[in-house]
Amino acid sequence: MSDNLILPDWPAPECIKALSTTRLGGSSLPPYDGFNLGTHVGDEPNTVIKNRDYLVELAQLPESPRWLNQIHGTQVINSNDWLLNMDADAIISQQNNHICTIMTADCLPLLLCNKQGDTVAAIHAGWRGLAAGIIEKTIAEFHCDPQDILVWLGPAIGPTQFEVGPDVYHTFTQHSAQAIQAFQQTDATHYLADIYLLARQRLITLGVNAVFGGNLCTASDSQHFFSYRRDNVTGRMASMIWISSK
Repeated sequence: MSDNLILPDWPAPECIKALSTTRLGGSSLPPYDGFNLGTHVGDEPNTVIKNRDYLVELAQLPESPRWLNQIHGTQVINSNDWLLNMDADAIISQQNNHICTIMTADCLPLLLCNKQGDTVAAIHAGWRGLAAGIIEKTIAEFHCDPQDILVWLGPAIGPTQFEVGPDVYHTFTQHSAQAIQAFQQTDATHYLADIYLLARQRLITLGVNAVFGGNLCTASDSQHFFSYRRDNVTGRMASMIWISSK
């Protein structure tokens, strides 16, 4: 992990490019300091534009990222149909240089590609979207064997920090008994949830076994990451993936 960008450690094809940003760098002032990429969190709009331009330069992106308006749902769009800030929580592409992008500040970012190197996707998975099937809907858009799909789990709130109530516990455990493994009860009405494990369980159920990452906690690392749970008013990081034409 560099100060500004995290590059996935996974055996993706050479043509696949992927990264996540940190909060370091950029021009935003507190409480959005400094590399805030979200236009919806109360930061100065021109500063966010400056940060987004800096991202293009820093990561040497072939085009501007395809930003979404994330609504904690299960809408998956194709990059060919993308319009700026359209409502969706996942974006998939088979086109060169279409940068599939999602933003997070505790929710789980998933970056996906296939071994053939002809399809990529980015998923924003908060617990609601995860429970409702955003992973399943995105995988269904890959026209290949699930065993050919690689997934990288980016920075999200870790299992020692993600406290939830009985509603979240029952939502997942009623869907699958194995989800019990992802919860640690702390008192009569609270649990610690492992969103990384919940995502892995669903991927494995779908036949996707090549899963990487999942070891960076946004809430406990205030130096590198924004965290909504920790700070409430805060910035957003971005995770993105694309097929390079070079």
